[in-house]
Amino acid sequence: MLARRLPGLLPDLSLTDALEVSAVHSLSGILPSDAPLVQHPPFINPHHTASAVAIIGGGTRGIRPGAMSLAHRGVLFLDEAPEFASNVIDALRQPLESGQVLISRASQSAVFPARFQLVLAANPCPCGRGGTVSDQCQCTPLIRRRYLDRISGPIRDRIDIHRSLTMPARPELMHAIDRSRSTSELAAVVAQARQRQSARLKDTPWRVNCDVPGSELRKRWPIDESARAVLESQLRAQRLSARSSDRVLALAWSVADIRDHEGPNRDDVALALALRRGTPLTPDLRDLVVAS
Repeated sequence: MLARRLPGLLPDLSLTDALEVSAVHSLSGILPSDAPLVQHPPFINPHHTASAVAIIGGGTRGIRPGAMSLAHRGVLFLDEAPEFASNVIDALRQPLESGQVLISRASQSAVFPARFQLVLAANPCPCGRGGTVSDQCQCTPLIRRRYLDRISGPIRDRIDIHRSLTMPARPELMHAIDRSRSTSELAAVVAQARQRQSARLKDTPWRVNCDVPGSELRKRWPIDESARAVLESQLRAQRLSARSSDRVLALAWSVADIRDHEGPNRDDVALALALRRGTPLTPDLRDLVVAS
């Protein structure tokens, strides 16, 4: 349900992006004749039995784009992610870094754009009952470990936000419903954050925070001393790698944009760290999320 709401939070595609997405969809043969221009971010949700060719792209008679390219400038949602073949999941590594996928065959090669937001969903164990209130799971610790290890470490390192969802009690659910906001209301907040990003990145080759290399983020837009100290302490303690530190910094910039800050402060970095690690949010950080 959360993944399907995500495209509704994203702004409509610019003309350049719409032309790119429409060209890929046209090449794949799925562009509707009555809507020749894709204006909204695509949402691609392949089944977990999809082959590597279906996800990456390819073919025998001609190279066609796969789900990764069809999700360009949109969302690629892999439900039951551990059930996908390991080679399919690992094939996401290079496109997540470069934003494109290169497909080579004996007679021809093709490069397709593939800059998408990846959303993975997984049960806590094969039976799906682990972590529930009743906790009727019969899976052994070894079975659970093997199940979760199907998503490799390099892929986990490329995922910026990790969250574990548990079944809420009825009073918690009612309280959450009272404080909830509609998709259209949150979409307005996202649109304002995107406008801040666009203004900051106007004269650069990048469009959103996650596109900017970490070295450029640090050089062009330095953060305040207290926020930088939080990141550096995590690096010294080896709780973050160089790559994950860059990703936390980009996420902190997105948090700051949503909260209408000039740049990430200490709280923004702390929230980005908590979101990446999947740790329970402290009351003060939880209030920040609600306020954002």
